Amino acid sequence: MLAFLNLIRWKNLLLIALTQVMIKYALFDADFGVATTFNWKGFGLLVLSTLLIAAGGYIVNDIFDVETDTVNRPDKVIIGKRISEKNAYNFYAAFTIAGVGLGFYLSNMIGRPGFSALFILIAALLYVYASTLKQMTFIGNIIVALVVAMSLLIVGIYELLPAMTEQNQTTQLTFLRILFDYALFAFAITLLREVVKDIEDIDGDYNAGMKTLPILLGRERAGKVVFILSVLPLVGVIFYVVSYLYKQPVAVGYFLLLIIAPLIYFSVKSFQAETKADWHRLSSLLKGIMITGILSLLLYPFILLN
Repeated sequence: MLAFLNLIRWKNLLLIALTQVMIKYALFDADFGVATTFNWKGFGLLVLSTLLIAAGGYIVNDIFDVETDTVNRPDKVIIGKRISEKNAYNFYAAFTIAGVGLGFYLSNMIGRPGFSALFILIAALLYVYASTLKQMTFIGNIIVALVVAMSLLIVGIYELLPAMTEQNQTTQLTFLRILFDYALFAFAITLLREVVKDIEDIDGDYNAGMKTLPILLGRERAGKVVFILSVLPLVGVIFYVVSYLYKQPVAVGYFLLLIIAPLIYFSVKSFQAETKADWHRLSSLLKGIMITGILSLLLYPFILLN
């Protein structure tokens, strides 16, 4: 059971679910006059469909990553050791089909059958990423970041757009813009973390014949790219705070201490990082920044009602 939970990255799935729940109940349903589509049952199915497709993506990624993981993290290889490749493919197929099927059901339930194309697209991107795009310089990193951003945006697409009318259009679009800003943040941090992980895993990726950014440029130059990329979310968050949150001292303090300061620390350390252990610590730091960034959604009931 533990091997299976590790295979589907249960901690990451929990973070996805927590993020979607906070978007729904801390941002949309916090007495702001936002019209939403789903009750708790429908929303639960939306979360479940997202988690199923994500779990399938993690499984198929591990299937194609056996060779590189054997070098980079041999103690964490699951496929072929604790779970057979055949069973892994069966799990992948079952989760992906169930997730896409739920997405199709939800789309028809709200009278927007075309929305189901989002689930099909995400599932397809996850497979093509694992099998092909991951080996292409920077393209694979962008695809992963895009899928993570979509896991946030899909809540707004299903909750806000079908409930939009001429009367509430301004409110609906305002909250959709807030969600888009968070999705952009998630995209930037994920893209940064994917490049950092490529630097950390350069040895196994090289042996597997992959063409990641660190392999193409070298570890040192790729580190400089990480430094440059880290400035983008830092500037973006500072701009967001100055533009929208400057009248809320609690929110400003939260963003300064738990998002902006760690990003500055990351930028400095990324310029100095040399060893695999250094890059692993920076990857963990980015994951922490992602979590604190998402948790800031809990501030909005206080920000928007004051």
